[in-house]
Amino acid sequence: MEPGKRRVLVVEDDVTIAASITARLSAEGFAVEVAHDGPAAVAADTEHEPDVVVLDVMLPGFDGLEVCRRIQSRRPVPVLMLTARADETDMLVGLGVGADDYLTKPFSMRVLTARVHALLRRVERSARAEDTEARIVLGDLEIDTDQRRVSRGGVAAQLTPIEFDLLVHFARRPKAVQPRERLLSEVWGWEAHASGTRTVDSHIKALRRKLGADLIRTVHGVGYALEVGA
Repeated sequence: MEPGKRRVLVVEDDVTIAASITARLSAEGFAVEVAHDGPAAVAADTEHEPDVVVLDVMLPGFDGLEVCRRIQSRRPVPVLMLTARADETDMLVGLGVGADDYLTKPFSMRVLTARVHALLRRVERSARAEDTEARIVLGDLEIDTDQRRVSRGGVAAQLTPIEFDLLVHFARRPKAVQPRERLLSEVWGWEAHASGTRTVDSHIKALRRKLGADLIRTVHGVGYALEVGA
């Protein structure tokens, strides 16, 4: 990959789709590497250490979920998953292995590039953030922002990078209602007018599954609020 450019790894077995994504991202100024199967994707991630991975779920060798597991076990990296199915179970599985976002085929290249830019903005914002609170304690919920560790009732929970960022966002505003649009803007870095309520809802379900169903309250028609004691 070219030095000085943000690096994207595109993992897609359909050569035509891969070429289209590569052309669009290259035009946006990214250095792009392509892999067409699971083993090649893991090898390319190790060799090039991309800033973002655009990852198809259905791949030869082993699927995109396994690719995501393997690359996230080595180092945290933003992953945008591509799928031909809009099934929520597939979304939850993908998010559970470390994907940050999902796009269902067919998708527009404009939306894909916007999501890639948003993932990079989120990472850069996290890197710039000066955490005045290294440790947040709310009732039985404990968050160590330096080590990115979370526990509730003394039991540790394994969160993906985006789940952790979402939880910290809530924890710094306990009991305050957070509209979905604000979460998309402030946690994901999406444009204010973007629509992605399923993405938010799926991550909330993952947090409830890992930390307790009573953790986050649904405010119907508005958004969510963290309910653990302040």
